Amino acid sequence: PAHNQLFKHPLRWTMTCHSKERKDLMELDQQIRELIDSAPADGKTATLIQAIAPALKLIAERLQHLQYYVLQTLDGGWVVVTLSNRANPDVAKRVIYAYPTLADARAGSHNAADPQIAALPMPVIHILFQMLAMKTVDSTVFFETSEKLSNATEVTQENLRDLLKLTYQQQQRHPKPPPDIA
Repeated sequence: PAHNQLFKHPLRWTMTCHSKERKDLMELDQQIRELIDSAPADGKTATLIQAIAPALKLIAERLQHLQYYVLQTLDGGWVVVTLSNRANPDVAKRVIYAYPTLADARAGSHNAADPQIAALPMPVIHILFQMLAMKTVDSTVFFETSEKLSNATEVTQENLRDLLKLTYQQQQRHPKPPPDIA
């Protein structure tokens, strides 16, 4: 029902950012720090995360929660739902659902009774970062209001990648000086 409306209402980057408390912004910074700290020691991933952190944070600021519950299989894979467009049944997209509470994840899932599926809390920054690796997922639907799953924000791969490119290009044009310059 409400999920079909998501085709019409993708996240718009020109919308006014929700006002976040200073604490929420600090927690987003902490999520980014945790992501960097847990990155493989390959000399690339942590640098990549630092480069895209402003874009991830910008998207996270537009969402209403610092963490969401994502349905996962016992081996850690995320549950992907395929949605069809009622007006054009040949058009389908693959989405991840992110719920504001555990109860919402259980209530909103067709897989609630499946013992092989669990709803686990995930920091919002981590969800956005994981989206980048999911080539077969078109978007993540973030349900914003508990017990009212018609209120959702969709972040598409296309929106995410466009914002990352824009952020990267801006950083190339206006590089920040190293913090130790006196």
